[in-house]
Amino acid sequence: MEHHSTAVLHEEHHVGGGTKEIWKVTIILSVLTIVELVLGFWMIGMPDGGLRWAIKGAIIILMMAKAFYIVGYFMHLRHEIRNLIMTIVVPLLLFVWFIIAFLYDGSSYNHMRRTYTPFYNDKSATKMEKKEGHSEGEHAEEPKEEHKPESLH
Repeated sequence: MEHHSTAVLHEEHHVGGGTKEIWKVTIILSVLTIVELVLGFWMIGMPDGGLRWAIKGAIIILMMAKAFYIVGYFMHLRHEIRNLIMTIVVPLLLFVWFIIAFLYDGSSYNHMRRTYTPFYNDKSATKMEKKEGHSEGEHAEEPKEEHKPESLH
């Protein structure tokens, strides 16, 4: 019974195919990039709607495919064992999920603050009233003070 270590089998598997594999991945990445650019330039004058969102989704899918090839081949994870790959991929996916969750939560908080807090107004939304007797070039009136409720105890 002959015994080969995984390093020897791993080494035997890659003999002779390195250059062809690099060219193949380079061509695939180039084609994906060109398709992304074509879709992006096609989308420039397009009005908002379902087709625009579909193109954006297609571009994101193409970007994920490029990320797979880059991580798999140029970071040499394509030929690694599954446990090593999972120690890199799972934290990365959790990190992406955290970013999405934090952005969603911040947007939700901002929306609730603007909707349900009557005393929160952006200064750019405060309208200025003209004083009678002044011309346009003279002093502008200060914005009216809003009445804020006393703090609740």
